[in-house]
Amino acid sequence: MAGVLRVARWIGFSLCAALACAPAHAAAGSLPGPVADALRKAGVSPASVAVWVQPLAARDPVLSWNADTPLNPASLVKLLTTYAALETLGPAYRWKTEVYAAGTIEGDTLSGHLILKGSGDPKLTLEQFWLLLRNLRERGIRNLDGDLVLDRSYYEQTAYDPGAFDDEPLRPYNVGPDALLVNFKSVAFHFVPGADGKSVRVIAEPRPYPLEVVSLVQPTNGRCGDWKARLKPEFARATPPRKAFRAVFTGRYPVSCGEKAWNVSLFSHRDYVAGLFRSLWEEMGGRWNGKAHDGHVPSDALLLYTHKSPPLAEVVRDVNKFSNNVMARQLFLTLGANGSDTSASLPASRTALEVALAVRGIDTAGLVVENGSGLSRSARVSARTFAQLLRTAYGGATMPEFIASLPVVAVDGTMRKYLKDAALAGQAHIKTGSLSGVRAIAGYVLDRRGARQLVVMIVNDANAERTRPATEALLRWVYDPGGAGANAAGPPRVPVRSKARRRDA
Repeated sequence: MAGVLRVARWIGFSLCAALACAPAHAAAGSLPGPVADALRKAGVSPASVAVWVQPLAARDPVLSWNADTPLNPASLVKLLTTYAALETLGPAYRWKTEVYAAGTIEGDTLSGHLILKGSGDPKLTLEQFWLLLRNLRERGIRNLDGDLVLDRSYYEQTAYDPGAFDDEPLRPYNVGPDALLVNFKSVAFHFVPGADGKSVRVIAEPRPYPLEVVSLVQPTNGRCGDWKARLKPEFARATPPRKAFRAVFTGRYPVSCGEKAWNVSLFSHRDYVAGLFRSLWEEMGGRWNGKAHDGHVPSDALLLYTHKSPPLAEVVRDVNKFSNNVMARQLFLTLGANGSDTSASLPASRTALEVALAVRGIDTAGLVVENGSGLSRSARVSARTFAQLLRTAYGGATMPEFIASLPVVAVDGTMRKYLKDAALAGQAHIKTGSLSGVRAIAGYVLDRRGARQLVVMIVNDANAERTRPATEALLRWVYDPGGAGANAAGPPRVPVRSKARRRDA
């Protein structure tokens, strides 16, 4: 595989030369005045910042600042993962979850094991899982006299610590990848004030067996504010003689909040799937008295049903619009499994990603991608690499799907609260990245002249969380340099040719 990667890089660099990629020092000078001022107020040194701005119709950038310095880009890594997936798997790619019977079927009873085989579907949500089981019921199966076998072998089984990143193992974004991931392995606890104002009901959605929910929450008046801080949850795993997993909530809940939801990851992958299966199966009138365990599909098993995921084009929208880490990790591992006879692994996925980028002329020098989501302290990517990706993607066959997956400024996704009163509201597709000490953006701006610009900004600094004004200042400057400040030299006017002749490179 190393040889393939070397050849891919050579092809990529050759393509870059043929396409006259921007030279290493294409643009010099200083940061735009409004951006520099905002960084100074935030206490962030320009040395901690990398920026690239380039009209898509131009050969060179109009602003290149620390562009070759590999920095932690946080969730901008998802741009690499989703672009590589669209290009290598195709926008119509779908994951399959198969249901097999290992035993005999007489009437509505399966005497033997029921097997679920996953292939890493990132969007096997509660609704989709219900449809899978409903289709199985419609095929005449009601009673299961055997075990539920989970074939999760499509992904390599390795030890995973959900608390390793930030010591928050119950947070849904820390859920590890799994070939049979169902509903992101999370439970949403809904807090619903009673109509009489004297109680707060807590509803679990879904409620995998044997979860019990106890609400001792007291309603209170006042502003909603940080409502989670006023609650005290206690989660207790099942221990003999009690078989249930209990979630007990105490504390106070402001009725002014209305209904709110708190998502938590409580179960292991196996226990979550088994518990949800039992709950839904019994709701559908089915019966199952067996146990759940991992295993493989035997060669003589009968395929009962194949459930297909939504197409990749829809999945990448969820990944990028809402910066979904769990889905991104699933997608990243799928890259490593594609066309392979072995289980997907992180090393295989990293190689597959680098090959996909290199053969398309994107420089992977200094690239470090840990898990494909950006939820990492070790990830490193340069602003130049992101600029090359954005430029290449814009000229590629999957450009519509890729751009449509990015949040629209002031409209949706992670950018919905940005610049709502600005002229560029709705005029830019921007992916965000955020970690402690990291803030980043990358995407496309349709400026006030009607020319499309690509923009990248990465900040690695202890005060990075204070740099939103600097980020917004850069976007305003790209959209309308004259309006951003008289001391800022803006992008040059790019002639817009007639529709018949216009070609954005």
